Amino acid sequence: MTSLKTLLDQHVDEGPVPGIVGLVARGGRVEVAVAGSADAAGTSPLARDSIFRIASLTKPVTAAATMALVEDGRIALDAPVATWLPELAAPVVVRTPNSPVDDVVPAARPITVADLLTFRAGYGFPADFSLPAVAPLFDELKQGPQVQQVAAPDAWMAALSRIPLLGQPGELWLYNTCSDILGVLIARVAGRPLPEFLAERLFDPLGMADTGFAVPAGSLDRFTSYYRPSPAGGVELVDAPDGQWSRPPAFPSGAGGLVSTADDWYAFARMLLAGGTADSGERLLSDESVRRMTTDHLTRSQRAAGQLFLEGQGWGYGGSVDVATIDPWNVPGRYGWVGGTGTAAHLTASTGTVTLLLSQLEMTGPTPPELMRDFWRYAAADA
Repeated sequence: MTSLKTLLDQHVDEGPVPGIVGLVARGGRVEVAVAGSADAAGTSPLARDSIFRIASLTKPVTAAATMALVEDGRIALDAPVATWLPELAAPVVVRTPNSPVDDVVPAARPITVADLLTFRAGYGFPADFSLPAVAPLFDELKQGPQVQQVAAPDAWMAALSRIPLLGQPGELWLYNTCSDILGVLIARVAGRPLPEFLAERLFDPLGMADTGFAVPAGSLDRFTSYYRPSPAGGVELVDAPDGQWSRPPAFPSGAGGLVSTADDWYAFARMLLAGGTADSGERLLSDESVRRMTTDHLTRSQRAAGQLFLEGQGWGYGGSVDVATIDPWNVPGRYGWVGGTGTAAHLTASTGTVTLLLSQLEMTGPTPPELMRDFWRYAAADA
């Protein structure tokens, strides 16, 4: 059978991805393979502890932090978020999805914490990016991998308050924006910046020393360059190690701002597999919080409308949840997500499996590339 190392080497050799770190864990058995380089020129070797921009693998972390505040009794799942986010006290909704942004009606009910966790608050990306209410998400909120261009949280929320919802709260599953709103909510409820809260409640207890919203100067030698495919078939540099993530951003994005390593995110995954308990024995989340995170909360119609992103699967808190065995790697209850920078992380409680793939080549759309599918196929065949 093809080894993980052989599989990753093949994708690097065929291009255009410069380097890959892959991890497949089943119980106490962990297989890690490294292929390629941290830069396209091949001048910087990749290693198991190389640091990557993990993009949307940030979302499960943000969801876990939210649940920590729920367990503290600081917020409740059914609580209107306007208590802490007054900018969302009186949201309006476009009359129809195709309506212009100034053709609006009042929201039928308040937005709740649970709406944000399940991506059903009314903010976010639908399958049709041409809808008028989608453009302000890019133009005014700067959604996407442009971390140094995003306004600070208060100004960002002020901009958000001027953008109408695409659907009534609870009606539609819409991608991405809700995790950024959760990041602001966490900071305001906790009374401290999001990076500080995540470090205190998750990263420090889990030993995630290389996870954060910026890479310290002393670790830049382990930080990968980030690329996008070029029209000619090669790659174009998007961000160098001394670029956007070399200093803290004004807006720490709960949707996609973190950097991390394979072993750091694996520690987070082990905590979830252990029902919220760290390797040290410290309980960070309750079994019930983990269950809620890893349970599908969508209706059949919401899953169908999210097909472009979800490919027939469901959504928990901060990540997808498999509900159908569509491909060989799908297992009901499998939880995780993919990142637009070329990353993927999933865990399956029923089998104790964790799969992690970190690369530095930008995805060209919501559909996972063949590298991810081959990796998942390998992990499923070796289960």
